[in-house]
Amino acid sequence: MKEEEIYSRIEKLSEVNPMLGFRGCRLGISYPELTEMQARAIFQASVSVSNHGIKVFPEIMVPLIGTPEELRHQTSLIRNVAKKVFSEMGSSLSYKVGTMIEVPRAALVADEIAMEAEFFSFGTNDLTQMTFGYSRDDVGKFLPTYLSSGILQSDPFEVLDQRGVGQLIKICTEKGRAARPDLKIGICGEHGGEPSSVAFFSNIGLDYVSCSPFRVPIARLAAAQVVA
Repeated sequence: MKEEEIYSRIEKLSEVNPMLGFRGCRLGISYPELTEMQARAIFQASVSVSNHGIKVFPEIMVPLIGTPEELRHQTSLIRNVAKKVFSEMGSSLSYKVGTMIEVPRAALVADEIAMEAEFFSFGTNDLTQMTFGYSRDDVGKFLPTYLSSGILQSDPFEVLDQRGVGQLIKICTEKGRAARPDLKIGICGEHGGEPSSVAFFSNIGLDYVSCSPFRVPIARLAAAQVVA
């Protein structure tokens, strides 16, 4: 391939707004080979380490789903790649395909999406961003004013907005489990290490929280306090 062709492809894959736009599953749908490449790497690695006696259970999470059709498209690609890899390597293993709930629409049609997903993980950073319409790229320019003026009581990217974003999470959890009772649901984001947010997640029935390594001790303590 010529150098100019590569640069042309890079330009076509570029994004205008790094927090929205052309990213997540939208890339995988437009360029299926990206999803296939990633899925192949996951399954080949999983079978390889499994053959060495290491137990592995991959959970492949499709990002930025807003419609069940998007997830169905990507899930079909992933499962087809799994079949090919298992056939090529003469071995198979169990795995799950789920999605990260980052788009408000996904939370509102969770019962439809749960028909395609085996687990949900809330991307609370992006869900907060899309619900408020704040970009994390420039929120620092006005957030201090909002906090000092009392327009906001706390930084919504640090402390979960339970009245807004939290309600979307609650609705999504209820609708998702109504469609698939065994649906595993958790969150991934900085809210997973904030005590009041962890308490909220526990109270609405989430299975786990995930956060940055330095927040893990706080998350574990907060989770223990909720059930104490």
